[in-house]
Amino acid sequence: MYDTEPSQSPPLDGTLADPAVTPEDAEAIEDSTSFTSLRDDITALVDDARTYAEAEIAFQKTRASLAGKRAGRALVLLVLALVLLHIALIALAVGAVIALAPLVTIWGAIAIVVGVLLIGVALLVWSAAGDGKVLSAMFDAGEDA
Repeated sequence: MYDTEPSQSPPLDGTLADPAVTPEDAEAIEDSTSFTSLRDDITALVDDARTYAEAEIAFQKTRASLAGKRAGRALVLLVLALVLLHIALIALAVGAVIALAPLVTIWGAIAIVVGVLLIGVALLVWSAAGDGKVLSAMFDAGEDA
């Protein structure tokens, strides 16, 4: 038999309890240990979150840098394409004037080419204005919304 007070029972794991440790001390030690464990877990969680955030920021910076370089290159290529298109249209207009010159006078050929180009510009502006009206109606804060 154990030499203990009747209110105390031996531990279930078969070890003898330290008589110097009271039940209140044992609870305080257990609470302290669980609090320390919880604090360590939270600290590890915060460190992991910080590491994840830093890695995500670095990834997004790299991604934005690559996207910016690609967008810049695409813009340069687009401008170059528009310049070449402009040159081609000028060559077409000059060629049309040269081709029409024997059929009509040179002034007649110039008038025909410029007239056709101005009609094309008018049609493009009219189409753009229609799209602008539709776009304006989409964002209008009128009563029809």
